[in-house]
Amino acid sequence: MRARTVALLLTAALVVYLFLLADRGFALVKTGTGVGVALGAGVLLLPVLGVWVVVMTWRNGLQVQRLSRRLDAEGALPDVSDLPRRPSGRVDREAADAWFEDRRAEVEADQGNWRVWYKLAYAYDIAGDRSRARETMKKAIELEAADR
Repeated sequence: MRARTVALLLTAALVVYLFLLADRGFALVKTGTGVGVALGAGVLLLPVLGVWVVVMTWRNGLQVQRLSRRLDAEGALPDVSDLPRRPSGRVDREAADAWFEDRRAEVEADQGNWRVWYKLAYAYDIAGDRSRARETMKKAIELEAADR
C-alpha cells in the first residue's frame, strides 16, 4: 500500500474522530449548565486544533513532495543506496554522519540554494534527527518558493 493511501486513510479516520468529538462538545454545550458549557467549549477546541494540525501536515507534505519531484526531474535526488546499512535497514550511524558532514559543507558553500538544504534535511533524517530535518526542510521550502 502506498504511503499516500495510508495517509489518506488515517486522515479520514481522524476526520471521523474529530467529527464525533465535536458532536460530544456540542452535546455538552446544549446541557446549558455552566460546567457543561465550559467543558463543551474546551472539547470543541480539540477538533479545531486537530483540523489545523491535519491541514498543516498535509500542506508540508505536499510542499516536500513538490521539491522531491523537482529534484527527481533534475536527476539530483539524494541517493544513499550505496551507504552501509544495519540489519534493521537503517543507514549505519558512522556512514550517515559522514554523509551528513558532506551535505553540511555543501550548505555552507551555497546557503541560498534550496537543493542543498533539501539534501541536508535528508541527511538529518537518515542520521535520526527528525526535528532538525523538519526545520531544515522548512528552510528548503522557503528558498524554493523565493526561487520560483
